[in-house]
Amino acid sequence: MSDRKLDNGRGSGAAPIDELERRRTFAAAMGGPENVARQHTGGRLTVRERIERITDEGSLREVGTLAGTGEYGEHHVLRKVTPAPYVAGLARIDGRPVAIGGEDFTVRGGTSFGALRRKGGQGGYIEDLAHHYKIPLVNLIDGAGGTVTSAKRRGYVVFPGVDGFERSVELLGEVPVISAVLGTAAGGPAGRAILSHFSVMVRGTSQIFAAGPPVVKRSLGQVIDKEELGGAAVAVDEAGSVHNAVESEDDAFDQIRRFLSFMPQNVWELPPVLPVTDPVERREEALLDIVPESRTRAYDMKHLLELVVDQGSIFEIRPTYGRAVITALARLAGRPVGLVANNPKFYGGAMDADAARKQIHFMELCDTFHIPLVFFVDVPGFMVGLKAEKEATLREGMRAVYMAGQLSVPTLTLVIRKCYGMAGMATCNKNDIDLKLAWPSGEWGSLPVEGGVAAAFRREIAAADDPKAREKEIEAELRAYSSPFRTAEAFAVEEIIDPRETRPLLCEYIALAEGRLKIGLGPRAKAGVSP
Repeated sequence: MSDRKLDNGRGSGAAPIDELERRRTFAAAMGGPENVARQHTGGRLTVRERIERITDEGSLREVGTLAGTGEYGEHHVLRKVTPAPYVAGLARIDGRPVAIGGEDFTVRGGTSFGALRRKGGQGGYIEDLAHHYKIPLVNLIDGAGGTVTSAKRRGYVVFPGVDGFERSVELLGEVPVISAVLGTAAGGPAGRAILSHFSVMVRGTSQIFAAGPPVVKRSLGQVIDKEELGGAAVAVDEAGSVHNAVESEDDAFDQIRRFLSFMPQNVWELPPVLPVTDPVERREEALLDIVPESRTRAYDMKHLLELVVDQGSIFEIRPTYGRAVITALARLAGRPVGLVANNPKFYGGAMDADAARKQIHFMELCDTFHIPLVFFVDVPGFMVGLKAEKEATLREGMRAVYMAGQLSVPTLTLVIRKCYGMAGMATCNKNDIDLKLAWPSGEWGSLPVEGGVAAAFRREIAAADDPKAREKEIEAELRAYSSPFRTAEAFAVEEIIDPRETRPLLCEYIALAEGRLKIGLGPRAKAGVSP
């Protein structure tokens, strides 16, 4: 029998199982020792190390392990295989199945290798796996997507949209999509990082932009390095394009695990409920004194939240962007809940354009995955002034009002101190039962008394012998009508509560909300969370 018959015509001269193992060895070597060492020198893990760190031990079932570009010698004998610059498969994170994949930067910088069918990075099999099996998708992004050299290989250039984002957009209304930017991301991979429910990047070693420094220099004449152009200081803190920034890749993996712990597998399921480890009836005496007597003094809203929710359960999203509002996932008696809280330490809690965009995205996230919302309100209104108008605060703020009225999940509004104007409307859902609670420190209206008096009584104040004194007299007179107890008399607010009752009451309502959530399971008519 000839050698050609022994290898079943495969041309390698090896038995099939030996051939399989040899090809797997090529895949495991990635871009070779030098490129792997370069990745480590840059402070970054390889894609296989990343998947190993974030998933349960031994859980990865890789797909497309053998994909790549083979080099063949005489008689079609295999010399080597350069693996495809993408690693993907099915794995588990804390026991839950996920679709996971990421660019292999050690192979051609993670750029596409031109196969007819993609494993991932710019759509492809990994997104299809998440879609058809209705499991979360985790993108580990470290690549620039396409390259101009592909036109020479193909012989023509591809029209934009042939490799589109249709599946990426569809997934936003179906399953949790999480992206970690772990290197330099541009082009398609950068776009997919934006098309995520949650994204995270590493300060100092990760960057994201539409196009990198060479393109910026060629098109605009600007000389800028990649960290200045798309590092975390820009992408997270200033632009809010990526949600969170961390100090290491392991920190990024921890944040992905925490985010997933609040999420259902898909929109046809409810979020997971954990055993209750924090007493539901816990009453915190510190809540009595947390709001200062001075109406203009700031206080620690984050500490207030910590005193109310299950201990250690807060996971803040976008903590360094739009800081006039706090958005966080947490638990009440083990049940996931979304927290939207105005932050008096920034602009006195007034809603600026960034805070509005941050609140909108978070409300959409919770609405998509059946997570009830609790608003902790201390908002004096929209941010005012020339800068606010140039930033379209009014438009963004009204978008927040619109989104609040579209919510399908149960919502609770708790007024801690101020709730004024149209920004106050963004904390209520008038199309729901519209349950409004308040602490005795609460106050509300179309606008604060001080600014309202200055506008409405301008002529009377100007004509007074002592304008300042007259202004204070009018303010004192009108402030008597702003007592929250007068509103409660008219049942225009549902209940005023002792601050110490906050946790027990919220736990009870969130438990009650579970029945409503079961009725509303499934995707909304809209696509889910907008970028």
